[in-house]
Amino acid sequence: MQRLGTGIGWRPEIADAVERMPGVDWVEAVAENVCPGHLPESLLRLRERGVTVVPHGVSLGLGDAERPDPGRLAALAERAEVLGSPLVTEHIAFVRAGGPLTASPRLEAGHLLPVPRTRDALDVLCQNVRIAQDALPVPLAVENIAALISWPGEEMTEGQFLYELADRTGVRLLIDVANLHTNHVNRGEDPVKALAELPLEAIAYVHVAGGFARDGVWHDSHAHPVPRPVLDILTDLASRITPPGVLLERDENFPEPAELEGELTAIREALKEGTRARTGAPVAARDLAAPTPEPAGTADPASCGSASDAARQRLALAQAALLSALVAGTPVPEGFDGARLGVQARALAGKRADVVAKVAPELPGILGAAYRPSFLAYAQRHPMTAGYRRDALDFAERLLLAGRPQEARSRRELREWWLERSGSAPRPRSRMARARRVLLRR
Repeated sequence: MQRLGTGIGWRPEIADAVERMPGVDWVEAVAENVCPGHLPESLLRLRERGVTVVPHGVSLGLGDAERPDPGRLAALAERAEVLGSPLVTEHIAFVRAGGPLTASPRLEAGHLLPVPRTRDALDVLCQNVRIAQDALPVPLAVENIAALISWPGEEMTEGQFLYELADRTGVRLLIDVANLHTNHVNRGEDPVKALAELPLEAIAYVHVAGGFARDGVWHDSHAHPVPRPVLDILTDLASRITPPGVLLERDENFPEPAELEGELTAIREALKEGTRARTGAPVAARDLAAPTPEPAGTADPASCGSASDAARQRLALAQAALLSALVAGTPVPEGFDGARLGVQARALAGKRADVVAKVAPELPGILGAAYRPSFLAYAQRHPMTAGYRRDALDFAERLLLAGRPQEARSRRELREWWLERSGSAPRPRSRMARARRVLLRR
């Protein structure tokens, strides 16, 4: 595995600061936010300087009950090629449910949700990872996620689950130490035990990020400073092995560049402390990202097993029931903590409102302070089914059909915004849908 060094998540809001930041060896960009035909000038300049860029996917859904979508895989492969990346990364998570396997409407979570650590889920995940590996031009690494909820009846710990996944597929691991901390607080899982159970030689790199406590749980926000317990887990990991790369993630609430540089310094110090514990010797900066040993070999495809149609359907039904409870208000599935699901549901709705405000910034501009409560009320009754941009249009349409906003100028601006963006949409098929569009165009 290529030595990466110390990096930071590249985001448009801090692109200039990242370019000027000393000691940044590599960056990671959210794959879905990069257009292969129009790469940001900042990323092009970084590449010209020899800075490695890794695309980090968030919507593939490797933990979904269905097989990975070929179009999404092709898009991820294209980004890896145009960026000249040595690997691509995704998450061990499910992001959508429903559809043909359950004969129910397809629902989108708009977020990364945990897969159950069961044999069925592992079989499905291994097969989905194999499909992804075959479609990608570079190695794949998969990330452990943070969770607010626990599945009932789990059969493995997180470390055991990750070990079997890597052993059966040969996939690399992206270990997020902030997510280990989150799962320690929210699910009582010991990060020391998790690290002890991991196949350390399979680690491609490490994520470090911040969060906050609310509603009795820890939220992995990527919008707050890295707390000491997360750095301590990083030190523990570095006392066991030298990670090929470590990256600071920050997605919101960006501080001044000096504060980000200070966090990178704290990360380097945590790595040095772990390396000293492992070697008992002083550590030079150049030693912090020494390559780790290569695994003995990749997994034999014949040993990876295959997920049966029955296993996929069982997983599909379980995931659909959980996601429906979270986004559509259906009953809490048996064995889940109802209060904790309520926290997760509120977090999903809040994130949905935030992302819609990003992809359609005109909406909060038009609606002002009424945007967020209006959107949250809409989200309670209308699950997301086709992505955030469609969600923004549907939200605006619902407001207009209800005669809102009440202020005439705002309502006119909202109608013009909706017409401009929905005019080229496919013609509605139902009589009711056509009638709605005629009404909105008046």
